[in-house]
Amino acid sequence: MSLSYLPSCTMSDLDYNKLLKRVSSITSTKIVDEERFKVPNADIFYEGNTTVFKNFDKVVDILNREAVHLLKFFLGNVGTAGEVVGGRIVFQGKIPARTLQDRLNEYVDTYVICSECGRPDTHLVKKGRTILIRCDACGAFRSIKSMRKKTVKMPHEILKEGNVYELTIKDIGKRGDGVAFFDKYVIYIPGAVKGSVVRVKIEKISGTVAFGQIVA
Repeated sequence: MSLSYLPSCTMSDLDYNKLLKRVSSITSTKIVDEERFKVPNADIFYEGNTTVFKNFDKVVDILNREAVHLLKFFLGNVGTAGEVVGGRIVFQGKIPARTLQDRLNEYVDTYVICSECGRPDTHLVKKGRTILIRCDACGAFRSIKSMRKKTVKMPHEILKEGNVYELTIKDIGKRGDGVAFFDKYVIYIPGAVKGSVVRVKIEKISGTVAFGQIVA
């Protein structure tokens, strides 16, 4: 049979092995892209003076970890009390959503992702007082302590009563006060307009909640 009807093709172009490698390469790239693990987003909202992690149960399922373990990690890193209620975590006080997402990212890096192959196909093994993480994908085995030493935590900025700070009003509270965030602190400012940038004198701090007044 003649191949004259395919004038632009040569025998080398139709070489089976080359075509097979090309298809395999394209397919492998797509699979890697599709399987790349993404840290889930923490769905956070506020009720009164509490912070609610709404999709906690779904995050636990995605990470394939015990809810108690993840809860303990959060409570030990945000410095407040909290409990699981109906698949959600309810924290005491108002915690910036960014802070909780950062802690979730840290948990995934430490307790979920394999440091060798970068995949999330791992499980935790406890030997005595030591927690080990084992990868089912590549077989790597390491202690959690060795990984946590590599994680550098940035020191918190300290908010001080009497000091003046330039803040952006991110939201309006239920009582009409402007709401701004400074590191781990939630600051309430009477008379502030959402979206404005104001200079605020901190008058009172209670835990991670602060109250201030706009100054000229």
